[in-house]
Amino acid sequence: MKKLLVYLKDYKKETVLAPLFKMLEASFELFVPLVMAQIIDTGIGQGNKGMILNMGLLLLALGIIGLVCSITAQYFAAKAAVGFSTGLKHALFGHIQSLSFSEMDTIGTSTLITRMTSDVNQVQSGVNLVLRLFLRSPFIVFGAMVMAFTIDVKAALVFVVTIPLLCIVVFGIMIISMPLYKKVQAGLDKILGITRENLTGARVVRAFNKEESEIARFQEGNESLTRMQMFVGKISALMNPVTYIIINGAVIVLIWTGALRVDAGYITQGEVVALVNYMSQILVELIKLANLIITVTKAFACANRIEAVFETSSGLVSPEKGHRAGAAEKKEGIPAVCFEHVCLTYKNAGAESLTDIHFQVQRGQTIGIIGGTGSGKSSVVNMIPRFYDATKGKVLVNGVDVKDYSLEELRSRIGMVMQKAVLFKGTIRENLLWGKEDATEEELWRALEISQSREFVETRDGGLDAPVAQAGKNLSGGQKQRLTIARALVRKPEILILDDSASALDFATDAKLRKAIREMEDAPTVFIVSQRAASIQYADAIIVMDDGEIAGMGTHDQLMQSCEVYKEIYDSQFKKEGRVS
Repeated sequence: MKKLLVYLKDYKKETVLAPLFKMLEASFELFVPLVMAQIIDTGIGQGNKGMILNMGLLLLALGIIGLVCSITAQYFAAKAAVGFSTGLKHALFGHIQSLSFSEMDTIGTSTLITRMTSDVNQVQSGVNLVLRLFLRSPFIVFGAMVMAFTIDVKAALVFVVTIPLLCIVVFGIMIISMPLYKKVQAGLDKILGITRENLTGARVVRAFNKEESEIARFQEGNESLTRMQMFVGKISALMNPVTYIIINGAVIVLIWTGALRVDAGYITQGEVVALVNYMSQILVELIKLANLIITVTKAFACANRIEAVFETSSGLVSPEKGHRAGAAEKKEGIPAVCFEHVCLTYKNAGAESLTDIHFQVQRGQTIGIIGGTGSGKSSVVNMIPRFYDATKGKVLVNGVDVKDYSLEELRSRIGMVMQKAVLFKGTIRENLLWGKEDATEEELWRALEISQSREFVETRDGGLDAPVAQAGKNLSGGQKQRLTIARALVRKPEILILDDSASALDFATDAKLRKAIREMEDAPTVFIVSQRAASIQYADAIIVMDDGEIAGMGTHDQLMQSCEVYKEIYDSQFKKEGRVS
């Protein structure tokens, strides 16, 4: 939690003023029982109506002043807490953006969402309550005890016994419940993961008629979370009855002791009432303190989970001053991309996903990468923009190790189209400008034309300003893929990576797309990852992946003669009953 308090640094004034005004309110509240004692002993006891009126007005004034102090404190506490959570969310989101794919894969998307939302909100509530009650409640508890001693020392000894007993109960329950709340938040992660999975995969669930089994899975996780919450809730619920028993027992002893002291003439009836009022104040404040501690316990558990994300550092170290494009990079003969005996092992994986990948690609070449599912095709291309780092060997771009580039410089040279076409809510223009912020209208239309998107964009209402729903749900699969390709082409990249990004296109459109890319000015070096042999058979070179290794490399004709894996893939797609279709 301490590491997160840095986000309160811009709210130092509020963090001081909020508890200060609460202390002022508490100070006025401590005078109320003494005023009541005067009303009873002097006003009612002696029939002094003027005293009753004056003391009544004083009570009213104390109430109004206390209310103003309370509202002021609430304002400053809320301002500090909301500002704190805003800064924390920005920092957490920024840190998550800096993590590599490896760390995101390890932590999990659902967990990161929970920590960005639910956990931060819990910490915000904790900060708010701490600023309001953390000093006020103990101040009233111990202030009431001190005020009781000013009335009568022997009667006040009841307070000396009662307060430690209450502290044992309150802090004992806090120590027991804190680790349990961590388990509750972990259970919430699981529920969120199931919910997110079902929402994103709703069509698949329905296609396979798995609604009932998914409902049962959610119900099982939900019931498990409910049981954990009920268990920790029962422990926390002990707080109120146990504190009430202790307080009411103390009141009984106090009244009995007070009665004896009144008979002996040591204290007055009004002072006994004042002592009971002080005990009642302690009860109210300890209930508040108990609720504060429950909230703070949750906040600490959530804060630790947020800190764990901050403590997860990215495995990708970007040099402060990365390599910049220079004349040496333009010399002929330096390959655009070079893999030097590269191996890749994913985090927490038992075996290598890529083994001894070694090849060179010259500028302007088109390279096809093909292989079965899980053969390592995407892993190869993901290492070029440093989504993952090689565990052995080197990946070079223009003769320079990718680790020597700043991430910004490296990725500005690369146009990447992922397997899953992802568009953002907004307009077609806004999505394309992700590729290049200052792109002109002409550049946007040119990218659409190359990606075979121009025709359907022109027919939509608004053209470039036509709306795009979240994740592009108002577009077909092929339209989404073509727009993501256009987004990558807008930046005119040196290296263009199409990671199975034309799978939803028909063969004719796919062929037109590849032809248009080849005819681009300053033709980029193109990597086409595909499971369709037709998409890569005319590439300058084809890399055939099999179980994380290169099974063959060459042109289509060469591989048909020398690579059995490629021949099997090609035959399975083009031959039927012994004839080429």
